[in-house]
Amino acid sequence: MAEVKSRATPLVEQGDIYFLYRPRVEADRVRGLDDVQRVYLLLRPKGARKYRLLIVGRKRLPDPGRHDRFWAFLYNVFRSRAALGEELGEVRYRTKTLGLREEPAARLIAEGVYALVRHGDHTHLTYALELPERPGPAERALNIRREASYIIAVKNPEAASPPAAGLDSEHEARFPSALRKRFRGRRFIPVETAGFLDHPGAELMLIGASEDPQKELGLEFKPDHETEHTADVLKDLGLPGETARRSLFQGQWA
Repeated sequence: MAEVKSRATPLVEQGDIYFLYRPRVEADRVRGLDDVQRVYLLLRPKGARKYRLLIVGRKRLPDPGRHDRFWAFLYNVFRSRAALGEELGEVRYRTKTLGLREEPAARLIAEGVYALVRHGDHTHLTYALELPERPGPAERALNIRREASYIIAVKNPEAASPPAAGLDSEHEARFPSALRKRFRGRRFIPVETAGFLDHPGAELMLIGASEDPQKELGLEFKPDHETEHTADVLKDLGLPGETARRSLFQGQWA
């Protein structure tokens, strides 16, 4: 079983991480970022029956080398595979002007093992990939490295957001009192507890930190060696088999 060991830094949480994208409406074939509508991170904590679906604002991951700062938010927390599969699946709807429209199912592009790690006065979201075995054009376009870490901070819902950024008040997280007290008037704080990631609408800042988290944070990743025959991720997420295999095992747009 895949896991993360820490030699020096406290682990807040570990589990499986999945990277997905959803093509634009009516996109028959994705050839690059212009055909991508949305990019997701999906976290499945070890020992818990839940899936946290995050949306990354820039449609790619922050560059660790440039220390990019990207917004993300927790879209929803799913307690069953069926509910998650329904969310990630194909959606058909009718419009007055264009008739029946189709939103393609999400594509799984990479998967691996992750850990939330306390490091000094901040917290890292760090991961190592299991699949695909070699990076393809999709991983490169989305800035998905073999290993990487991002400083992860959560925004105080009571603090103002920059113009044209952040969620409106209707969709912001409703944190319980114990979590709200941790802000103490600050606009952002480290994700000190994974409880912040259990409330839809939680707004996050991801800052590219390192391409070598094992060395930087004293971690040891022990990912599983997965193949097309042993990986159960396709069944787990309920995604279309052939399309998912092209993207996950070959690193190709699909």
